[in-house]
Amino acid sequence: MKIILRMIYKIYYVINRGFYKLIVMPIIKSMLNKCGKNVTIDTGCFFTHHNISVGNHVAIGKNATFLCALAKITIGNNVMFGPHVFMITGSHRIDVIGRNMIDITNDEKLPENDKDIVIEDDVWIGANAIILKGVVIGRGSVVATGSIVTKDVPRYSIVGGIPAKVMKYRFNDEQIKEHEQLLYAER
Repeated sequence: MKIILRMIYKIYYVINRGFYKLIVMPIIKSMLNKCGKNVTIDTGCFFTHHNISVGNHVAIGKNATFLCALAKITIGNNVMFGPHVFMITGSHRIDVIGRNMIDITNDEKLPENDKDIVIEDDVWIGANAIILKGVVIGRGSVVATGSIVTKDVPRYSIVGGIPAKVMKYRFNDEQIKEHEQLLYAER
């Protein structure tokens, strides 16, 4: 009986995965503001599509949520996201006297209520990380699993914690220079 159930599950998995890869993922990608080549978006993701731009060679893990009502999310090239990554570019106004916060519309937001998120090239964002409005994740950085990023992340740093802080750097200055020359020098 277990063998039959395993076979049924495998057949279901292959059909479901094929449907997602051939039908659903292309629809999601077409709804983005911009989508590069070789972009993989795993199942269960939720995006507010119109303000999200994605570069080339990007892998977004399962159940990612990218919310951007007014501001934008820009993702560079060669970026990896673990599962359950959450990015949000905005917050609510809490300063209006005599009105419930839920009744204040996007049209009434102040500029500081919504700010872009930028993920530069060659970044790895670990599972369950949260990236909040106005943050720039510098090229070559790593965001540790479960981190909450509230401030810009320096290039080639490894950040972690709540709130995320620099734990160390991937390379020293000389290694960064060599690394960038090998990857980004005009050929």
